[in-house]
Amino acid sequence: MKHLKFALFLLLGACMVSCSSDSEGTDTTDDTPDTPDAVSTPLSAFDEFNPEAVTISFDGDEITIDSNGLPNHSSPYWEETEALYIEPVVATRLTPGRIGGDRSFTVTVPAAPEIAATSSATGLGPIGISVTGVPIFNDTEGPNIPLEEQIVETFDYAGAHNGPSGYHYHVESSDVPENTVLSHDDDKLVGIMADGFLIYGRREMDGTYPTDLDESGGHFGVTPHSNGVEVYHYHIINEFYLGSIIALFAVDLKGTPNSIM
Repeated sequence: MKHLKFALFLLLGACMVSCSSDSEGTDTTDDTPDTPDAVSTPLSAFDEFNPEAVTISFDGDEITIDSNGLPNHSSPYWEETEALYIEPVVATRLTPGRIGGDRSFTVTVPAAPEIAATSSATGLGPIGISVTGVPIFNDTEGPNIPLEEQIVETFDYAGAHNGPSGYHYHVESSDVPENTVLSHDDDKLVGIMADGFLIYGRREMDGTYPTDLDESGGHFGVTPHSNGVEVYHYHIINEFYLGSIIALFAVDLKGTPNSIM
């Protein structure tokens, strides 16, 4: 069914088509006239998402991402009776609760997201959905409560822990043998943010670190999914947080955020 939806979307001509055939003919009323026209999100990126957790659907110029929030990788936050349960390999203590239950999330984003006139600060709760289906959180643990050393101790190798809203990622995953799914210091797709822009790992496709990122960790460039077309996308910013970890997204969104419910 998922691939049928992709095919229908392709027939609508929305795959990798610029919203304008002439980038120099931008409407003079546009708040961001100096940026390239919006380009449709590469559909092949959605093949990276965990099909056991994530459903992608298309409706005209919108894309809806639904997830049950359950990862396809091991963690000490699974119940010990689950096949994906492992003893902690990074975390020194665990937060209360386990993976599971009714933790579904959904967000509808534009098929061709645009940079907004002003950036938007992220809030508490989900700010994106990862390729595993697990929600992405920012670098705060509560109202005006940044991640602290004692909180970092609770992250599993995936950069996640459990909270009132369930299992979620805050930081980049660790480079350990158990990590066969998640991005670590590479160019892998991490997920999609609430404004509709994709986020990738710290590196470019050629293995180098990008040098032209804006204040949100984004830029226009070719991605592993854009077939040579330059699209705006984020990278995990290559800066250490608290001396030992790297936050997935600790900056403002460049597009218009949509609610992840």
